[in-house]
Amino acid sequence: MSDLFNATPVKTDYTAKDIEVLEGLDPVRKRPGMYIGGIDERAYHHLVAEIIDNAMDEAVAGYATNIEVHLASTGYVTIKDNGRGIPVDPHPKYPNKSALEVITTTLHSGGKFGGNAYAVSGGLHGVGLSAVNALSSHMIIEVAKDKKLYKQEYRQGKPITDLICLGPVSNRRGTSVTFLPDTEIFGESIRFKPGTLFRMARTKAFLFRGVEIRWSCDPDLIGEDDKTPTEQVLKFPNGVADFLDYLMKGRTAVTAKPFTGRVEFPDNQGAVEWAVCWPNDFKDGFSYFYCNTVVTPLGGTHETGLRAGLTKSLRAYAEMSGNKKASDITADDILSTAGIMLSVFIKDPQFQGQTKEKLTTASAARLVENAIKDPFDHWLSRDIKSANTLLDFIIERADERKRRKKTLETARASATKKLRLPGKLADCSHTKTEGTELFLVEGDSAGGSAKQARRRETQAILPLRGKILNVISASQDKILANEEIRDMTEALGCGRREKYNEEALRYEKVIIMTDADVDGAHITSLLMSFFYQEMPKLIENGHLFLALPPLYRLTQGGKSVYAADDEEKERLLKTVFKNAKNVDISRFKGLGEMPPQQLKETTMDPEKRTLLRVLLPKKTTEEEMEEATYTAQIVSRLMGNKPEYRFQFIQEHAKFVENLDI
Repeated sequence: MSDLFNATPVKTDYTAKDIEVLEGLDPVRKRPGMYIGGIDERAYHHLVAEIIDNAMDEAVAGYATNIEVHLASTGYVTIKDNGRGIPVDPHPKYPNKSALEVITTTLHSGGKFGGNAYAVSGGLHGVGLSAVNALSSHMIIEVAKDKKLYKQEYRQGKPITDLICLGPVSNRRGTSVTFLPDTEIFGESIRFKPGTLFRMARTKAFLFRGVEIRWSCDPDLIGEDDKTPTEQVLKFPNGVADFLDYLMKGRTAVTAKPFTGRVEFPDNQGAVEWAVCWPNDFKDGFSYFYCNTVVTPLGGTHETGLRAGLTKSLRAYAEMSGNKKASDITADDILSTAGIMLSVFIKDPQFQGQTKEKLTTASAARLVENAIKDPFDHWLSRDIKSANTLLDFIIERADERKRRKKTLETARASATKKLRLPGKLADCSHTKTEGTELFLVEGDSAGGSAKQARRRETQAILPLRGKILNVISASQDKILANEEIRDMTEALGCGRREKYNEEALRYEKVIIMTDADVDGAHITSLLMSFFYQEMPKLIENGHLFLALPPLYRLTQGGKSVYAADDEEKERLLKTVFKNAKNVDISRFKGLGEMPPQQLKETTMDPEKRTLLRVLLPKKTTEEEMEEATYTAQIVSRLMGNKPEYRFQFIQEHAKFVENLDI
């Protein structure tokens, strides 16, 4: 809050002793989110991905043919390859340490910086293995190299044994990494899911046809309804084409055969492999993008190259065949409903963030576009009938897009006049959707304060009366008859379920703003359930947010500071108000009791507030598809009409409750 910056500093001097130096792997343990993206279940499984990526780098480089992944009932995971093995000789810069110990205990160390050990690799920053070591309570590494077996153990990133030579081995080579994530970092409740790790291993096998991955897990980890195999050999000779066949199982496509291929880039710059089809069952398409076998769920420059290559080629084919209607088709018309598998292998790729969610290497766009355009030209010309069928299908998508745009060309202001808007909606004056916000508030009292605190140009207020209907366990008749739901639907203007129209949405942000108490949390959960079931695309497209009003106001003299919760209140008392006497602590019972100026300053002003975006899994990876299924199960269990599931949840989680608001 702005008052924090105006507060009198607690300490006026600032000297060298105030500078904290984090050594070794301490930065990883102190800020794990910077290295693995968080400390949640996704980050927990990302630890395994980091080690598998290292093994895959050995396979892609041509030194490993087999990788083993084993999950034990103790929680340990072992990843083993038959590659060259991590070097164990003394490191030139640290002669008293082996190269293995340097790699596992030092950030930004590894064999992928100079390009001599690996021409193409997924691990680039020298962080993966050392980060996993830092975040593990126990790690064991075995290296079979030069017909000898070596071993070293670590706890929380620090070696607890020297590098030990266990003696000669004649039938083994490569590296084996066994680790157990640290409960001090991730908590006691997170465990590895066999299904998630199996799909991770299978995806890697799909992405590199030259590797065989042997998956196994202890049988007691597989539940009754879990179809994950306890053992399976994963090898796919056709690479991503096999992956596409697997994902399209049971679905039909516009063309009889998918567009598949593999092209080596010139001057040994790498390669690209792809498989694309167009499902005709009116279900969602899908797209999976990879670089050096690492998933890039946000796509990036390789996706840009694919889009450009396919679009230019299809337009050229349409022009050659005299089809003038195809002159203005876009890449979205071609690919928005397609099934896409794209895998590139390039030297020194640049990613967005350590977790590599997006490829940013500029040259990848040109390389992929040039590699894909000519093969697509040939693919279209080889089967004229299929090509024309596809072209008609794409033109139909383009016509549909233009029809939607035409119906929305009327200015928002005039469209508003034609809409039936709820009478209690205090609408904003902006004529465009961009930059506008709809606040869903709890009751008329809070609505009155919010209306006074808002920016009239861009912020609209819709007060809701009490707790809305729980849609998860309600019939459609009940949902349609509910006044609060009708008001929200009319205010948003985008329709529900299969009639949802993104372009008709009247506000860029929909913000749930309720009191910071049990009733407010219940109303928030009911509203989130409504959007999840009735308007899931609104959440998927990033429009739904939660406001975070403060719980406390701390005042002493002329200084006022807001605290979001009890933890922040205690921190402020120990820092900003340290040694201060007679600090007045006010607890806000509800938004309606907060003066409009305070509500604006703390919760509604875009420059000062904090919002939480509500997200759903993107379904761009198999892990996210599993997460989406898990989310649906949780919503159904906790918000459905079977109270025994809620009772079970309360029993299982009651021990974690520290502050009960009753």
